[in-house]
Amino acid sequence: MNASPHSTQELSTIYGERFSGREAYRLSVWEILCREFFQQWVPREGAVLDLGCGYGEFIRKIEAGRKFGMDLNPMSASKLPKDVQLLAQDCSAAWQMPDASLDVVFTSNFFEHLPDKPALGRTLDQVQRCLKPGGRLIALGPNIKRLPGAYWDFWDHYLPLTERSLREALEIRGFKVEVCLESFLPYTMSEGVQHPLFLLRAYLRLPFAWRFFGRQFLVVASRNA
Repeated sequence: MNASPHSTQELSTIYGERFSGREAYRLSVWEILCREFFQQWVPREGAVLDLGCGYGEFIRKIEAGRKFGMDLNPMSASKLPKDVQLLAQDCSAAWQMPDASLDVVFTSNFFEHLPDKPALGRTLDQVQRCLKPGGRLIALGPNIKRLPGAYWDFWDHYLPLTERSLREALEIRGFKVEVCLESFLPYTMSEGVQHPLFLLRAYLRLPFAWRFFGRQFLVVASRNA
């Protein structure tokens, strides 16, 4: 069974149209997010996999010794730089990686595209297998509690999650949850106003504002030894 309910051609069409004309802006946003926030959990000499990497905005901008991306979108291969190894495979099947070989698995706005919780469970099992002891999963995604209606505005959204449901899925697999935020970033960069980047820098420095404007959860969990 493929973890994506869509064909590769449909994936290419969906994201090509959704992000058309916004690639440069999205890349600038992720440069700030990586440098000023996510790098704190990513060893600069470590091995990092961007799960559901898409066009690779995160994996291009994060500092790491070895970089991997995983996605079924055929456009990913042409978007990723040469220092990123692409795994074009079903994320809920056995990953083409050795046990305990990754320091970090990062994923943003991806789990909601999986067809059901069993597919997510199999994916988390692979995360656990491939992370080194003490290695981390960093997961960012739309929180159904904060987006009860707008969550379904995208054709490829299937699996509604909250920070608490993801936390429970991780804890029953033996992960230690270090960060579990109901509200972190605003919902989407795929449409709407392209806000000045200085506002993003200011937002990241004002955690009290996250509870008012954040619509995405943030969960950071480490694999126990």
